[in-house]
Amino acid sequence: MSEWDGKSKGTLLGYKIFVYCIKKLGIKAAYSVLVFVAFYYFIFEKRSNKAIFYYFNKRLGYSYLKSICSVYKSYFTFGQTIIDKTAISAGLRDKFTYEFDGIDLLKKLLAEKKGGVLISAHVGNFEIAEHFFGEIDLDFQINLVTTDMEHSIIKEYLDSVTKKSSIKFIIVKEDLSHIFEINNALANNELICFTGDRYFEGTKTLTEQLLGQEAHFPAGPFLIASRLKVPVLFVYVMKEANLHYHLYARESDAKHRDEKGLLKAYTTSVENMLLKYPMQWFNYFDFWNSLNKK
Repeated sequence: MSEWDGKSKGTLLGYKIFVYCIKKLGIKAAYSVLVFVAFYYFIFEKRSNKAIFYYFNKRLGYSYLKSICSVYKSYFTFGQTIIDKTAISAGLRDKFTYEFDGIDLLKKLLAEKKGGVLISAHVGNFEIAEHFFGEIDLDFQINLVTTDMEHSIIKEYLDSVTKKSSIKFIIVKEDLSHIFEINNALANNELICFTGDRYFEGTKTLTEQLLGQEAHFPAGPFLIASRLKVPVLFVYVMKEANLHYHLYARESDAKHRDEKGLLKAYTTSVENMLLKYPMQWFNYFDFWNSLNKK
């Protein structure tokens, strides 16, 4: 059973501290605070520690000691991506450098104006993808399909200190009304962007191997994408050294109406990213449903 509930950890005070450090002391100074924050999570977050240790130890094959060290590094890297997202949204985009790999595929989608589907994962810093897309989204609309389950007081605070996004959001709702929004956007030849690696309990799933172990994935993105006669791209925004980000876009070659083939292409794509950026897997729950098995 998936343990993900759609919410991210964090407090309003914590976000305020990071925003203050970013604005008054700089991004690198804010990173220094992470030394202590990451250590706190490393000591006290037992459940997520087990989940991410399993990823390093069992799925990547790291030694016990290397896996323990990697748990801490993972929290630190994740904290950096949160700081980066806040800094970029607050108007400090020029502090970062960017590299585009496959941007020609995105521009082709926009030029053809036939719509399309982008699928990503909780790998790297996909939440800042809108700031990449915004540069090429001249007269075309991109819709990010997401959940809206963050603590409202934190969301309101971040909205007050960051710039308004040019990207539209389609919020996943329990009454499934988001399906109509997706259909309407596609009917208008807009791009729909999903993350394909998390699902809610009770929703339909598909299974496929990731890093040598079977896992469950939300069926929706792959069913929708495989039935549309539009290109499907896998997109990631990966953090690199010295405030540098690398956007990857890869086109799927899965056949029409073959959701399982599309899922297989997706997991292969995600694996390639993880082998290159092992510290940027940010699913801190029992993703493979393996921790409670006897």
